[in-house]
Amino acid sequence: MKNKPFEDPFLKILPKLDLHGETRDTIKFLIYDFLKVQTLLGKDKVTIVHGRHSKILKEETKDILKRCPMVEKFYLDSFNDGITIVELKKNEQKSSSKNKTFMIK
Repeated sequence: MKNKPFEDPFLKILPKLDLHGETRDTIKFLIYDFLKVQTLLGKDKVTIVHGRHSKILKEETKDILKRCPMVEKFYLDSFNDGITIVELKKNEQKSSSKNKTFMIK
C-alpha cells in the first residue's frame, strides 16, 4: 500500500474552483465569476485548482489575480503547488460589490 501525500484538511472546507481542462481564454471569466459570488457570500478565503504540470494555467491564474479588485492576496499552497489560495477583501468589498460591476481587462 502506497503512502498518500499529506493533504491539508483546512483546504477541504474552503470553496474550490477547479480549472482542469479549461483554456487560457475561459479561465478569466470563470475566476472572476467565482470570486464575485464568493465575495457576495461573505467568504474570506477560496482555493483555485489549476494543476501543477500546465504552467500556462498557473501563470494566467496569477496574472488574473494580480489585477482583480476583489483579491487581498494570494499564494500557492505549501503542500501542493497546483493549488492557489486566495484571500478576498473583507467588509468594504461586501457593500461596494452590490452596486459595482467588475470589468475584465
